[in-house]
Amino acid sequence: MAHILLVDDEQLITDSLSYSLKREGFEVDVAADGLSALKAVEELKPDLVVLDLMLPDISGFEVCRRLRTFTSIPVIMLTARGEEIDRVLGLEVGADDYLAKPFSFRELLARIQAMLRRVQLDRQTPQPQILSAGQLGLDPVARRAFKGEQEIQLSAREFDLLAVLMKNAGRAMSREELIKLVWGDDWVGDPRTLDVHVRWLRLKVEEDPASPQYIQTVRGYGYRFAGQEELS
Repeated sequence: MAHILLVDDEQLITDSLSYSLKREGFEVDVAADGLSALKAVEELKPDLVVLDLMLPDISGFEVCRRLRTFTSIPVIMLTARGEEIDRVLGLEVGADDYLAKPFSFRELLARIQAMLRRVQLDRQTPQPQILSAGQLGLDPVARRAFKGEQEIQLSAREFDLLAVLMKNAGRAMSREELIKLVWGDDWVGDPRTLDVHVRWLRLKVEEDPASPQYIQTVRGYGYRFAGQEELS
């Protein structure tokens, strides 16, 4: 039984979502503010967080940013306005997906199920012990990333994207292929999400994100991770 943490200060919303999710077989806990949410993630270790942007103490952006300092738990961010700036900022602080209010429960359920299926598939798929390229190291089993001796905190999507790129080092990968491999066949979000995650990854792994050494753009097509001969 997957465990969902709902973070929203509107009790009517959390009561309704909690009831509906429990009917679908999920275990559900609720936090009404950001600080309670952070504490709940540490203590309860849920499988996924549904996080509202507007909270009474600290914003959903700040909650997500702090979560990414100690966990890669999947986060779906809810925004009342649905403006692009909200979506981009949410992705940049480590959210894995977003949903604009008002939304149907079936749509939220589809996003949750798709994300949990992806996480489960990752756990079941045999993984190499360590991926390495230049100063970067990736441990797919422990889901830890390193740049030199320093550990890098990545969201679940950032980790999956970097792993896919590193496994296919030297090969140009289309945008469609990357979205399918990282987000899954049934993902229904904004295709620009890929670009945001690439930009955020570059900020974390590149010495000069404006002139990337590892994650290179293939104009009009997609992205490629530098081959070993380019990094040696």
